[in-house]
Amino acid sequence: MDSEVNSSGDVAPYGGKSAFSQMEHNIVAGYLITAGVISLASNIVVLLMFVKFRELRTATNFIIINLAFTDIGVAGIGYPMSAASDIHGSWKFGYSGCQIYAALNIFFGMASIGLLTVVAIDRYLTICRPGISQKMTARSYNIFILAAWLNAVFWSSMPIVGWASYAPDPTGATCTINWRQNDASFISFTMAVIAVNFVVPLSVMFYCYYNVSVTVKRYKTSNCMESINIDWSDQMDVTKMSIIMIIMFLVAWSPYSLVCLWASFGDPKTIPAPMAIIAPLFAKSSTFYNPCIYVIANKKFRRAIIGMIRCQTRQRITISTQVPMTISQQPLTQFNT
Repeated sequence: MDSEVNSSGDVAPYGGKSAFSQMEHNIVAGYLITAGVISLASNIVVLLMFVKFRELRTATNFIIINLAFTDIGVAGIGYPMSAASDIHGSWKFGYSGCQIYAALNIFFGMASIGLLTVVAIDRYLTICRPGISQKMTARSYNIFILAAWLNAVFWSSMPIVGWASYAPDPTGATCTINWRQNDASFISFTMAVIAVNFVVPLSVMFYCYYNVSVTVKRYKTSNCMESINIDWSDQMDVTKMSIIMIIMFLVAWSPYSLVCLWASFGDPKTIPAPMAIIAPLFAKSSTFYNPCIYVIANKKFRRAIIGMIRCQTRQRITISTQVPMTISQQPLTQFNT
């Protein structure tokens, strides 16, 4: 049987004794199964909306499509493996399965925050720099999105090649960054990840949305909303949706970041086992509330959902406006590449 030695010299075997009772594992498994089914179903519905309604296929919404794929990745791969291990009472898939599981979860998480950063940049350019936004093409957006995915590939693969490592967590039923082995490799990796994939993206998002709010207030104060080339009703919907997604992403990933910081600068043995399992569960929770945010905060998405429920073959979901849409809101088929 494969095993991993932590910093205290204790063996944390794959398939060994867990820090939780089987009843607690069953509760976690029930949550994962429920959340996984909801997440898969809701994100597949989101993708079907884009297939059915051409009006939704804009450059901004193409970023949302990629976010839906990250959610489906976690729900379709991460949730089943973790739920099966909880039902089993310990990690069920050995060393190789642990590396794949942990790497994919980090990969999809890093991709999500990268894509949310791209959304923030899109909102900033569309509302604050419409001149630049109108010069953006489908290729420009594809480059931003590809950069988010490549960044995720880099950071998720580093523990596999030796910068930090992946191992079972204290529950023994899931795998993550081996924060119990808080050596120089783990600390340097954790600090780099938090800086590049947490502090920098949040700084960019704050800058973008701060300027968006200032620009909107300025136009409202001067009563010149209708004199500029922006569909404000639609843009405010998209911006509101984006801000809510980012706030909820912070709520989801902050506990996990706290655990990693605690392990880096404190004693990993003092981290309570419940916190060790709740933190990654919180991080995964974004996979099923993102589709709810799309529908609640965006009129186009709500109309598309109603159209799908009613099995309508066609529904006009665009918002009537007397001013043209900016590039990021035009169908991708209209772009110059």
